[in-house]
Amino acid sequence: MSKIIPNISVDCVIFGFDFNKLNVLLVERKLEDEKSKETLIDDWTLIGYHIYEEEDTDSAAKRILKKLTGLDHIYLEQFEAFGEVYRINDPKDKLWLKYQSERFSERIVTIGYFSLINSTSVSLSLHERNVKWFPLNDLPELGFDHNKILNKGLERLRDKMRSEPIGFELLPGKFTISQLQRLYEEILGTKFDRRNFRKKVLQMKYVIPLDEKQKGVKHKPAQLFIFSREVYEKTKTERFDFSI
Repeated sequence: MSKIIPNISVDCVIFGFDFNKLNVLLVERKLEDEKSKETLIDDWTLIGYHIYEEEDTDSAAKRILKKLTGLDHIYLEQFEAFGEVYRINDPKDKLWLKYQSERFSERIVTIGYFSLINSTSVSLSLHERNVKWFPLNDLPELGFDHNKILNKGLERLRDKMRSEPIGFELLPGKFTISQLQRLYEEILGTKFDRRNFRKKVLQMKYVIPLDEKQKGVKHKPAQLFIFSREVYEKTKTERFDFSI
């Protein structure tokens, strides 16, 4: 059995998009007293764990996502380290670590990653733990300092969204311009004029229109588009900016 590093962990801020809201994936942290059945802890945390002796932090983050989704090649980016002296000062956090394993240290440095998943086509599971998508604007109580980690991950996502087309990782292979606009509005926390947004998107050579429209919708079917990574790599020196 692999040995863990007791004072180094990774936590993943996993974002998903359901065509309406930006969501984040959380895992339930629940603990009851074995005798009295009194609830000692009842909150949620980001997805994460300690690293093993034989792996680096990137490998640990990939392992955690693979275990959760069964998928490889998920967008994953390291964004910050969290090593404040009193990170784990709350009695609930200390109790949880002791319950999980006596091997865990009370002084833990966490490496934060954010990940982007097309949540409409992925089934998620975590053995013996409940995982659930929550809207970013309606989060439950979070354990540890995970509010801080989540907010820092969102800041990095917003910065990159303005300069790189990483948002397409959150969409299915085929999408409409309205869906793309909704995604950018949710992440950047703003509203775009529909005609101006469409004009800007149609100028992007790597957003390719299809001779195909939506099916099975109640409204007038919209034209579908795809994102071409190959075309983007050839034209990425061209200006990409969704700042307002």
